Amino acid sequence: MDGETASDSESKSEFGGSSPVPTSDDTPEVLNRALSNLSSRWKNWWVRGILTLAMITFFFIIIYLGPMVLMTIVMCVQIKCFHEIITIGYNVYHSYDLPWFRTLSWYFLLCVNYFFYGETVTDYFFTLVQREEPLRILSKYHRFISFALYLTGFCMFVLSLVKKHYRLQFYMFGWTHVTLLIVVTQSHLIIHNLFEGMIWFIVPISCVICNDIMAYMFGFFFGRTPLIKLSPKKTWEGFIGGFFSTVLFGLLLSYVMSGYRCFTCPVEFNNDTNSFTVDCEPSELFQLQEYNIPVLLHSVLGWRTVRMYPFQIHSIALSTFASLIGPFGGFFASGFKRAFKIKDFANTIPGHGGIMDRFDCQYLMATFVNVYIASFIRGPNPSKLIQQFLTLRPEQQLHIFNTLKAHLVDRGVLASLEDSTQASSREFPDLRQ
Repeated sequence: MDGETASDSESKSEFGGSSPVPTSDDTPEVLNRALSNLSSRWKNWWVRGILTLAMITFFFIIIYLGPMVLMTIVMCVQIKCFHEIITIGYNVYHSYDLPWFRTLSWYFLLCVNYFFYGETVTDYFFTLVQREEPLRILSKYHRFISFALYLTGFCMFVLSLVKKHYRLQFYMFGWTHVTLLIVVTQSHLIIHNLFEGMIWFIVPISCVICNDIMAYMFGFFFGRTPLIKLSPKKTWEGFIGGFFSTVLFGLLLSYVMSGYRCFTCPVEFNNDTNSFTVDCEPSELFQLQEYNIPVLLHSVLGWRTVRMYPFQIHSIALSTFASLIGPFGGFFASGFKRAFKIKDFANTIPGHGGIMDRFDCQYLMATFVNVYIASFIRGPNPSKLIQQFLTLRPEQQLHIFNTLKAHLVDRGVLASLEDSTQASSREFPDLRQ
């Protein structure tokens, strides 16, 4: 009657059923007393509002503290999200006391982080790595070491298999790996976005936060029409209101941030000071340009042209994704929680649930931003090419030099060797003697 199949019943029998993970009200006592006279609906509104302001304040503080602190926070959020998802699996199926399940889960998290962060260090700290002998060895054999570490965990898993629990153990092995794919891989992309410039980190995250807040506000006050069965409280009014608010917010935030080099310049490591720097000459993306307004809008706006940053046009794409596609990350998380009969991933943030409840849309957004930058923004990086060139053997450098010079001569960018020699002879006749 409920759409449950025989295989579902068999799985429940083997896995012990998906009993709900208990949740509790962790709202601070001071808020409970202050809001005791309000209905549960308005009490929840105030709790969410106060905690949201606190989280936004914390977000501004870590932005002020700089890129290194941001990367550390991303790492901490990743670990907490992984812990929340793994804990759900452990709590639901804990009665079987699977050998090494938690140990192997955290071991695989360590292996994947070692691989991704090692790749990042090699890519963005190339000169530092080449300067230190131990780091140079680790960098050279990084992928082999990473594979060896993973292979060790794989063998440990095979050795931990228990005859009567084969199916459940393979199920949890898949659970761990899907969690790694969702959480670790995408948090790594967030750090890559940060290195492209803090604006590529702050604007997308802020757009998701804005959409979440405005969709809740519009839904709370005007919501009448249900949007999707997975989230009964989501409404079309909130979805549409959140979209227009987020696009407008993205345009305004992009305009403000595009004028500051500390936000627009790529985050680079300065080998002389051993610190991060965000100083550069702004690219065309962050320089005001004049755009013609379509004729149809002349009478409405009263303008013929408008001055704006090219990045603001890209911000429309980012905010549109954040408000139209980003919520599907939340819908996915809602379906996941319904499958295991839980309200939230954890009780870390009163009124909001766990860290994963706040970042379910952020991870999807991070992947989109990374793909968007690679497809429409990023070009070859000359500084990285030069760094790699300088580590080659002299004969390899000479070969590349001659090949590049011949290519530039063929294209007419450089004069031929004979022309250069003749010009030098005319300019400095004494040299011929």
